[in-house]
Amino acid sequence: MTAPGSVGIVTPKTMRFDAPLALASGASFASYELLYETYGELNAARSNAVLVCHALNASHHVAGSYEGEEKSLGWWDNMVGPGKPVDTNRFFVIGVNNPGSCFGSTGPMSIDPASGRRYGSRFPVVTVEDWVNVQARLADRLGIERFAAVMGGSLGGMQALSWALQYPQRIAHCVAIATTPKLTAQNIAFNDVARTAIQNDPDFHGGDFYEYGVKPRRGLGVARMIGHITYLSGADMAEKFGRMLRHQDYGYSFGIEFEVESYLRYQGDKFADYFDANTYLLITRALDYFDPARACGGDLVQALARAEAKFFLASFTTDWRFAPARSREIVEALIANHRDVTYAEVDAPHGHDAFLMDDPRYHRAVAAYFDRIAREVRA
Repeated sequence: MTAPGSVGIVTPKTMRFDAPLALASGASFASYELLYETYGELNAARSNAVLVCHALNASHHVAGSYEGEEKSLGWWDNMVGPGKPVDTNRFFVIGVNNPGSCFGSTGPMSIDPASGRRYGSRFPVVTVEDWVNVQARLADRLGIERFAAVMGGSLGGMQALSWALQYPQRIAHCVAIATTPKLTAQNIAFNDVARTAIQNDPDFHGGDFYEYGVKPRRGLGVARMIGHITYLSGADMAEKFGRMLRHQDYGYSFGIEFEVESYLRYQGDKFADYFDANTYLLITRALDYFDPARACGGDLVQALARAEAKFFLASFTTDWRFAPARSREIVEALIANHRDVTYAEVDAPHGHDAFLMDDPRYHRAVAAYFDRIAREVRA
């Protein structure tokens, strides 16, 4: 049974590519596979396609559920579906899993055809720009010359921005939510601490832990705990946990005594069950490297001059990891380039994770913008 407004039962698809793919690092893939899902119908003009780009721990599974699997709802199911802000009665939506991930596309857990072993530590570093190039190849295979919109939140928003710069004529609208034109030093520092926790786990084995039949669960769990703290706002954590104790009084120990400690340990353990440590290293480094203005001497106005798309950006007041000021930097640079840009700054209590929540003001703003896109598609 599916939830009201859901796209229903979905099935992932696999696309194999045998043409070499050159990466920004100088490495390349001779061949690779992508896992993706689609929702809705592509119109006759092939003009209603929307690409959804995923963030750090998400995947191609954007909406709907898998047959016979409880708790398999897509990570942005509240955003994508019939009658939802990205209405699959009007749009053909594509979710794709990026290379380097651990959810089915070629990644560190995959078999390297050159060696017959899992890639592990030999998997090359990938960038946001590499992912966009891969997504463009998938679009070619699907016969989509131009997207009605490319959208994403957080790291997904970086990919949407990069689409507007790498393939300016192939994207009509860029929808970038809770994102940033580059990470701050503080953000890079958080990522480095998380990676260090993984790399210092005795079970990491330099990234080749698969061959030892182990997993660096402790390091991966700590990495998730660090990340999770940054996704929430201080007010949200205070409301949820305050200084609540698990028991009536202090235990005068170093065990789990506060409810917030219990919550973070649970999140870390759950994450370590399903995520891959090498993938965490790769994706956080891709976050670090994203900086489209770098090639322009740090001038974001000059970097965004290549864009031809119309833009929708949204940020959240309590998001201190990708603060509203960072979205406003993008907006101001687009205005300086005389681009068409819509900006919504939502007063929401949930921190960075707000882009995944059901806030009605946020959803109304996205829905209104996609109504505009739908009118253009019909025209």
